[in-house]
Amino acid sequence: MSGEASPVKVYALHLGVVALLFALNFVLPDYHQSLFSRIMVLAAFAMGYNLLFGYVGLLSLGHAMFFAAGLYGSGLAVVHLGWNVPLAFAGALACGALLSLAVGLLALRTSGVAFMIVTMMFAQAFFLAILYFAPWTGGDQGVVVPQAVRVLHLAGISLDLTHPTVRYMAALAMLCVALLVTLAVVRSRHGRVLVAIRENEERTRMLGYDTFAGKLAAMVVSGTLCAAAGAAYALLFGYVGSNFASIQYSILPLLWVLLGGAATVLGPLVGTLVMYYVIDVTSFYTSAYLLVVGVALILLVLFFPKGILGTFRERWLGWLP
Repeated sequence: MSGEASPVKVYALHLGVVALLFALNFVLPDYHQSLFSRIMVLAAFAMGYNLLFGYVGLLSLGHAMFFAAGLYGSGLAVVHLGWNVPLAFAGALACGALLSLAVGLLALRTSGVAFMIVTMMFAQAFFLAILYFAPWTGGDQGVVVPQAVRVLHLAGISLDLTHPTVRYMAALAMLCVALLVTLAVVRSRHGRVLVAIRENEERTRMLGYDTFAGKLAAMVVSGTLCAAAGAAYALLFGYVGSNFASIQYSILPLLWVLLGGAATVLGPLVGTLVMYYVIDVTSFYTSAYLLVVGVALILLVLFFPKGILGTFRERWLGWLP
């Protein structure tokens, strides 16, 4: 089956996924409910990464800094400045947007391996800055966001973000926002230009498109979405730590996207879900779980060379966005 599906078919698929995740909240055991909450927030982070890597073809090793910008922007605003949850979340979005704009203006003057190295250097500088300002950031130890301040006051209703059900629904809302943003971008005229830049930037420029502006816009949307995921993580799980700004958290979204399928809307969610559960299940049986994970990833690459959903789209579901 090939060809582009009607918008009704595409949105019905994604609504079905959201409905399934909503229903799982009422049947999952406590442990898996908590794990799914974490997976959905990190999947939103991966979706932000996928916008730049999957649809524009820019391999970044610096997206941990955008996630951490949202993480620290919201967490520290609540702890040190006494901001409420909505204001802290908005401040984190502003941090992510401004940081991605500044980094993009400089890093996008390079391409290929140079772009990867430049983004990694920016991320490392951000990581070292977190350690340097330890009195504020907590350094290696991080900062615990008190349970008392993780309460969302909305229209006269108080929602305790530490409550498992509220946290799950808030994580699902974050995932829905990421899905809507991704769908809006990739199905728009601008999204088609981004794919054209990925396939042949020189030809796209010759057709009259400003490729630098297109890539910069994608960088800002990607960075802001990653910062939103970071802010949600801090407010929902109550911890802000420097490990989230390390190179590991720039590599992880890349792996999640490659596993699920780059340039597919739901691929980052599938990749995050599969990798989390492979690690969770194997670590229960052996301390050498990373070896098992490595073998599983090799097998997936062999049999699903374009990721799980990417391979499904190529072989059977050509309409999959």
